[in-house]
Amino acid sequence: MARVLLLGAGRMGGALISGWMSGGSVPVHELLIRDPHPGAEAMEAVDYGAALNPPDIDLMQAGTVVLAVKPQLWREAAAAVEPWLAHNAIIVSVVAGVGLDDLRAAFRNRFVARVMPTIAVAISQGTATIYSDDDGARERAHNLFDGMALTVHVDDEALMHAATAVSGSGPAYLYAFVEALEAAAVRAGLPEDAASLLARSTVAGAASLMTMSEFTPAELREQVTSPGGTTQAALQVLLGEGGLQDLLNDAVAAAVQRSKELG
Repeated sequence: MARVLLLGAGRMGGALISGWMSGGSVPVHELLIRDPHPGAEAMEAVDYGAALNPPDIDLMQAGTVVLAVKPQLWREAAAAVEPWLAHNAIIVSVVAGVGLDDLRAAFRNRFVARVMPTIAVAISQGTATIYSDDDGARERAHNLFDGMALTVHVDDEALMHAATAVSGSGPAYLYAFVEALEAAAVRAGLPEDAASLLARSTVAGAASLMTMSEFTPAELREQVTSPGGTTQAALQVLLGEGGLQDLLNDAVAAAVQRSKELG
């Protein structure tokens, strides 16, 4: 019952495979992968012993089922495998918005945990929010993700919508910021290659410093903001009315609402 069945080997499923292969929390030879159009990560895992699209009867070997398909496809994926699963298999879902009750019903009352990971699990630097009302399922989720993510447990399932909006979707906000910063740099006169290098390396370095620092983001911001200087001039725009905080409030609220709709 040590085997793990991964349903969906697209972008997130592929990131999970990469994280498990590098972190070792799931031995690759114990991995069963179901996906009609597997990505490169799945094919690499097969080279190291994973089973791709195994016969239905083999699914009974799985002690854990990780549901990593698109939200629109989860019921179809669940229905296809549920009859073949061991009665005590634990379900771990990374599907945005889909609640515990619906998952439990689709998998015939098996124990379920919900996880919202970031794509950086692929390089063992992810973040993952975990919710379950069962201790065993929660522990199983931690076993899967602790080796490749900083894990946060929430006690109220409703908070998974906010976790999805802040963390699950959060990397895209950062990428959008860097993209906009690159464009602003070009508009200010820098060549495209220099603008790209400066924007990306500056953000990456600042993020790394923040993870290693004892200071809060606000304190770090203050440390690089001289009174009357260039940074203060820029922050008056970013932090002014209708600026970054208002935009992020609206963005997170929109993502929360969409998460609820997907459920």
